[in-house]
Amino acid sequence: MTAGTAAGMGAYEWRFDSGRICLDLVATGERTSRGRERLDGAVPLGRWLIGAGLVPEGTPLAGVDARWVRSFAELRDRVGQLVHAEIDGRDAAGALERVNTLAAAAPPGIRAVRDEGGDLVRALSAEPECDALLAAVARDAVELLTDPDARARLRECEGDSCRRVYLDTSRGRRRRWCSSEVCGNRERVARHRRRVALAQS
Repeated sequence: MTAGTAAGMGAYEWRFDSGRICLDLVATGERTSRGRERLDGAVPLGRWLIGAGLVPEGTPLAGVDARWVRSFAELRDRVGQLVHAEIDGRDAAGALERVNTLAAAAPPGIRAVRDEGGDLVRALSAEPECDALLAAVARDAVELLTDPDARARLRECEGDSCRRVYLDTSRGRRRRWCSSEVCGNRERVARHRRRVALAQS
């Protein structure tokens, strides 16, 4: 599975359409309709790591445990604080310090290997380590927030009850929703229903 695709996890599908890995991690903070944490165990986190492209598909993830889940949830919350503060013009010094600390570690080493068909594919140089994968996401956040052009494209979804943050790469920077197919479609359906209700009143 590659970045940009969804990794199935039961009734929920991870989405990778924000434009940055760090923002895709922030999006895992969405709660279920019953208020439950979506990133609630090793299996969902492993699927997210593969879907985000941080770990090549087929990589053994036996080491992913509750500590990994807590660590990624903490990074998610810190990056979320930072990007929302940036959009709102606020400071988030504590979150920035923590993200910088995590970004200082070495990211995972990678290498090219031949797959069964003889094509070169990406593999990790060693068994996945939590700190290295956290560093990859934290570095993505640092790169995003220190790039003036990318920072200026940060947007919060205008969909009802959606706070996803994404990069607006549209022409004219007029994108309103994190996803036209999800939040955009919901708004179009709601608008249609309002028109029908008005016509019938």
